[in-house]
Amino acid sequence: MLDFGFDKIALIGAVALVVLGPERLPRVARTVGHLLGKAQRYVADVKAEVNRSIELEELKKMKGGIEEAARDIGASVQQEINSASQVFEQTWGDASTGLDPDSSYAYEGGPLSSARSGYQAPKKNWRVKRSATPQWYKQRQGVRRYVQSGAARVARFRPPSAKV
Repeated sequence: MLDFGFDKIALIGAVALVVLGPERLPRVARTVGHLLGKAQRYVADVKAEVNRSIELEELKKMKGGIEEAARDIGASVQQEINSASQVFEQTWGDASTGLDPDSSYAYEGGPLSSARSGYQAPKKNWRVKRSATPQWYKQRQGVRRYVQSGAARVARFRPPSAKV
């Protein structure tokens, strides 16, 4: 880039003082300073954008590598599961050959007897369990227990008519 030393800057300042004059030199110096500041900010923004794009490319490459490694691991795990399943099925088939499933555990009290007895879960009354608040407390606090229509509510709270 440009190499400005102190002697070159002093020479440019002296020439600018002679050409521009002492009245306009401060305003021109401020303008040049603002323009240099804008140029530096622009260069810094461009550098930051280039760095971000480089980092983005690196992250994309890293992501691709990680996805490939995950696929390889998934494939190896699936292969191991399949081989273990085949070994299990073969062992299970060898162990269960010659056994009668109805006679092995079908005695009374055995593990299969409860499945065949027709057991049903007890029915629970959900209305009883609906609330843990006692009815006397609800009545004292004025909580409505039954739904009433608007006309029934008006008739209930209407003052009794005076009979003459």
